[in-house]
Amino acid sequence: MAFDKVSRADDYSKWYNNLVENADLAQHSSVRGCMVIKPYGYAIWEKMQAELDRRFKETGHENAYFPLFVPKSLFEAEEKNAEGFAKECAVVTHYRLENDPENPGKLRVDPKAKLEEELVVRPTSEAIIWNTYKGWIQSYRDLPILVNQWANVVRWEMRTRLFLRTAEFLWQEGHTAHATKEEAFEETNQMIQVYAEFAKTVLAIPTIMGTKTESERFAGADETLCIEGLMQDGKALQMGTSHFLGQNFAKAFDVKFTNKEGKLDYVWATSWGVSTRLMGALIMTHSDDEGLVLPPNIAPIQVVIVPIYRGLEQLEQISTTIKPMIDKLKKRGISVKYDQRDTHKPGFKFAEWELKGVPIRMAIGPRDIENGTVEVARRDTKEKQILNLIDIDHKIEHLLSAMQEEIYLNALNFRDNHITLVNTWDEFVDVLENKTGFVAAHWDGTAETEDKIKELTKASIRCIPLNNPKEKGTCILSGKPSRERALFAKAY
Repeated sequence: MAFDKVSRADDYSKWYNNLVENADLAQHSSVRGCMVIKPYGYAIWEKMQAELDRRFKETGHENAYFPLFVPKSLFEAEEKNAEGFAKECAVVTHYRLENDPENPGKLRVDPKAKLEEELVVRPTSEAIIWNTYKGWIQSYRDLPILVNQWANVVRWEMRTRLFLRTAEFLWQEGHTAHATKEEAFEETNQMIQVYAEFAKTVLAIPTIMGTKTESERFAGADETLCIEGLMQDGKALQMGTSHFLGQNFAKAFDVKFTNKEGKLDYVWATSWGVSTRLMGALIMTHSDDEGLVLPPNIAPIQVVIVPIYRGLEQLEQISTTIKPMIDKLKKRGISVKYDQRDTHKPGFKFAEWELKGVPIRMAIGPRDIENGTVEVARRDTKEKQILNLIDIDHKIEHLLSAMQEEIYLNALNFRDNHITLVNTWDEFVDVLENKTGFVAAHWDGTAETEDKIKELTKASIRCIPLNNPKEKGTCILSGKPSRERALFAKAY
């Protein structure tokens, strides 16, 4: 099939953009900075949703939905949150259009239809949710509240890239309320663990869990935990965050409860989320110059079967032979696509499904039927083998499981080989410019030094890894004492 191939090594950015569009995942829309997620791309997102939603419910969370519009006064209630998102907000000021008398056939904003209070299109939902929680919570008996919502949000980005940064994107955001600080912080930790496990077992992406620095922290949070992934170009990608909000939003919206001792106290809060940015992470962690490489656990189609035939009689013979095999595969929970289109030749189909990252391709023709065999090709390694049709469903299930593990281990080896410990400024700059990846370096703990390093190198502190060993040293830039290393990288 026609595919404008660009090598990752030659132009990583163009390679990524071409892959997203050519693999039918998404495209730019006529709305500035917004994307259209196409059916195949949305099918991958749906699998992500299903896997995450199951994990949320297993940990006691329920789904709800809150308004897209947030009154400006509510948005301003928590000052740090409002200030942090202010420059990215889209604001609704009028509620009606009218015919433009000076330009027949055109519309204009009706000046008489100005809203009494402007509405912010949600960039995040803490404000509207905590205003709602005020009516839900009176006593410790009403706690905890463990709510998640699947929604879209708008952040008016100036520079956009499909999936990685768009003006509108899809995500989930959990918002929980607790009676104690300890319970809220346990929730914060639990959810970052959920994200890391999902990334590993479903997306086959190894991540580093850590704490954000104060300057990188979510606006309005006392602490932000994150998972960071490393892409094949050596840049980091923040894949998910979990925020310990303390009592900040409860105080901003006056959400109090009567505790077990009969005293009034403010509620403790968390919020946590991942977005369609995970699609970008999936693409950039595993894919190659031929297209997508999808781990079996996230692939919408795990096995594609391409018949090799001449004439309708041979096609019918193949179809009859493989129907029991398809039924057996489906009984094992394996998703199968039988591509019997007569509008394209087998070579076109092979290239198309390779581009779309289907983990296993099976080709079968009349001679295979005579021999009781099928050709099986792996998408990740390009290896081909001839397998006997007897017990083929068990063999394919085993192969998919092995592929999932091997794809993860390849990503893990790449990540681990791109974590470098440095002790001097020259070493730090050399790794960033030549090796890339994560750089573990001593930092004096000040925002001034953090900002200066970012200004000089474009590398930011991605996180302070959880369980980071305490290790006295000297800051690579200021020369001041340091008590532990931070993980730096250039990032998306």
